[in-house]
Amino acid sequence: MNKRKEIDLKENPVPDEIKGWSWGAFFLNWIWGIGNNTYRAFWVFVPYVNFIMIIYLGLKGNELAWKHKKWDSIEQFKEVQKKWTKAAFSFLAVCV
Repeated sequence: MNKRKEIDLKENPVPDEIKGWSWGAFFLNWIWGIGNNTYRAFWVFVPYVNFIMIIYLGLKGNELAWKHKKWDSIEQFKEVQKKWTKAAFSFLAVCV
């Protein structure tokens, strides 16, 4: 990680109101990862690691998205992540 990125992360702490479960990251993991500049989501393609990574993305997805992408406001972040949640449940409905 370069020094500029480290500084940005320290200056941009994760607000408490966005912490929590991310259905978009859980169900659409690697697609969500691309959309939120969170490329560690590609670990879902590694056998045996994938199950752990899917759970991790669900638990920490909002925090990862906040840290790895530039957001104008908390409201914008919540709006975008709500769209990811809708897309995740739509995908689940189609699969079922």
